[in-house]
This record gives sequence, structure tokens and C-alpha cells, in this order.
Amino acid sequence: MTAMAHEPMATDEETLLDYFLALETPKGFRAELIEGEIVVTPPPDNRHERFFSRIIKQILAKSETDMDVSGNKGVSLSHGDLPAKDYVIPDATFVPSEADIFDLPGMWIPSSEIALVLEVTSSSPHRDRVEKRHCYARTGIPLYLLADREKSTMTLFSEPEGEDYTVIHRVPFGKSVPLPAPFSFDLETTDFL
Repeated sequence: MTAMAHEPMATDEETLLDYFLALETPKGFRAELIEGEIVVTPPPDNRHERFFSRIIKQILAKSETDMDVSGNKGVSLSHGDLPAKDYVIPDATFVPSEADIFDLPGMWIPSSEIALVLEVTSSSPHRDRVEKRHCYARTGIPLYLLADREKSTMTLFSEPEGEDYTVIHRVPFGKSVPLPAPFSFDLETTDFL
């Protein structure tokens, strides 16, 4: 009997990743790979975009460090030396301008230079509150800002460690949220009352 060499078999993870990366969504929809599940999200409603716009304007106008921002930019989240397992699309991604990360080729950027990600809750708030928070923490993204429309709160998660953030600062709409360096200002939330 002769032994024959075979191509390595793709793992279920590799097959899922290949399928995900080849997926085409309808215009305005976005697909993410979150904790091994492909999630397709419809376009945001007008109120979502109001929150998104007001937060971005404040951060760009008041941040101590010059920031670049991208709305709905794909981020590949790797865990240490492991290949990316999560591919998420935050509502907004903030990166110090000097990093010039949005000039990289391709559709997905690495998480290494990201200073803050922003999510505004919409049709699946649990995903923003829990699953995405864990993805961002595992990758070491230093700041995660969550505008929770259903709970009328703004939450800043910071100091990622393992599966979660160790510091959680939550305020009701109407109160300000102190954003630490490299932003170094208080984000106002009175517009959301």
C-alpha cells in the first residue's frame, strides 16, 4: 500500500471564515463574524444616526489628540499571536491620525492602533452590550463607548483584561462621560434626552 499526501483539511473555523469573507450582503446591510456566528445587520434608523453623528462631532472637535474616524469600518480582531477570529464593524472606529491606519490596503483593518470604538444600540442591543464588548476587550482595544438608546445610558468601558473590561463608567443621558487620554475631555450627553 502506498501512502499518499493529502491537502490539509480545512477546519470548521476556516470554512466559516472563508464563507464569511466571501459573503455578499444587500446594499446597506453589514455582515460580521462575532464569536463564531455570522451576523447580518440591517441599515441603521435615523435616530441611530443622530446619536452617531453627535458623538463623532464632539470627539473630533474636543479630542486632545487629532483623530481619524471611520464609520462602519471592518476590524479584524486577533487575540495575541492567533489569527483573527472575529471580524466586526463598529459604528465608529477612532484612531490617532498619526497612525494613518485607514491607508492600509483591503477592507479590514487590524485592531492594534485603535484608540476607541463606538457602538449605538439598535435592533440587537444584547450583541453590543455583551458579545461585542467581549470581542473588543479580548483584543485589547483600550476604550469602548456604548450609547444604549433603550436604557438611556452612555457607558465607557476601559482597561481591558481577558474577556472583559475592568473599569465601567455608566451615566444616564444628561450627564457627561469623562474620556481619558488620548481624548481628555468630557463627552456631553444632553442632546440625547
